[in-house]
Amino acid sequence: YEADVGFRVGGKLVARPVDAGARVKRGQVLARLDPEDARLAATAAGAQMASAEGDFALARSELDRYADLLAKKFISQSAFDAKQNAFNVARARVEQTRAQTAISTNQAQYTTLVADADGVVVSVSAEAGQVVAAGQPILKLARAGEKEVLVNAPESRLDRFKVGHAVAITLWSDPGSLFAGRIREVAGGADPVTRTYAVRVTVLNPPAQAQLGMTANVIFASTPDSTLVLLPLSALVREGDSAAVWVVDTGTHQVKMRRVTVGQFREDGVTITTGLHPGDVVVTAGVHKLRENQQVRHAAAL
Repeated sequence: YEADVGFRVGGKLVARPVDAGARVKRGQVLARLDPEDARLAATAAGAQMASAEGDFALARSELDRYADLLAKKFISQSAFDAKQNAFNVARARVEQTRAQTAISTNQAQYTTLVADADGVVVSVSAEAGQVVAAGQPILKLARAGEKEVLVNAPESRLDRFKVGHAVAITLWSDPGSLFAGRIREVAGGADPVTRTYAVRVTVLNPPAQAQLGMTANVIFASTPDSTLVLLPLSALVREGDSAAVWVVDTGTHQVKMRRVTVGQFREDGVTITTGLHPGDVVVTAGVHKLRENQQVRHAAAL
């Protein structure tokens, strides 16, 4: 899992003690902003809160005195209501300035960017001395723990990728090692540039040599009912509403048309699911010039 990490506030970047490839721990400092402006804002907010609390204390004392005067009938109800309203305003202002002070204090803490989890710094996007905006990515952090292999699947092969299916994984740098994986996610839409679908494979108990950014091979098991035969597209002919191929009788060297069931049209040919048997010789060139029982010569007879 990767995330772009940035500051919640803007400012001038004064330090970035980690570089791409660095391994970091949760709570470790990743970057710092100049804290002076945030510190002054927090100080100003604290002063405003002190002033509001002083006004509130005065308004409360005035309200208590006016309550005594009202009880003795020395003032009118409207005069007391005016002091009551002033007291309410002073109390609301204290609550407002207290919340503002908390926000300013938090923003002063936001000038230090820390890692929210153990991980590896994949890339950096800002350097010391640069003025950054709030939310601008400073670096990309990949969380430690679960690793995945990203497979870009063409749409012609998409139906063989099912969430939860077990696979085997090998590293390009260490082809002799084989470890287990499981398909975690199949993208619901194609990439607009490559027109492929992202398939994410979770690596189960990854070995120590499996590092981020490495190239891996993912091995998918054949489906249980898979008796697929891969033929060139040029071998197919149309027989009514069905597909067919010309099969050569190896004894008489005559061709006979046989209906077949097409599985998939792929970039490397077409798959046949039913209609062919082991040992069948299929014509792959010139199929539209043949007729039933015509004798041909095939490569095995030359």
